[in-house]
Amino acid sequence: MNPDRARELLTAELAQLDDRAAFAAESVADTGSDRSADDEGPAATHPADVATDETNRMESEGLARTVELQRRRVQDAFARLDAGTYGRCAVCGREIDDERLEARPEVSTCREHADALPVGG
Repeated sequence: MNPDRARELLTAELAQLDDRAAFAAESVADTGSDRSADDEGPAATHPADVATDETNRMESEGLARTVELQRRRVQDAFARLDAGTYGRCAVCGREIDDERLEARPEVSTCREHADALPVGG
């Protein structure tokens, strides 16, 4: 893949992830509010509401972690691009096909090794 095209795709992906990260941070902040701070106090909070709040908090935190992991993968792809190793499978060293890189510009493995952990990670 042309390095300029790769950089364009990675930059667009990072911008989308930044938007998702902002949403995730907002969601975590929103779920951090405590129902016991309501006017009626903690005695008025139904156990099912507490469970729902906890589930929402856990989902929001999971989203934030997932977005951060995806951002790290894109940043790693930028590093590979700068090092001249972008587009080469981290497992076998073969070239990753352009179709795969167009669809998922952050990948570090070819289709054959899509489920393998890259060397060193």
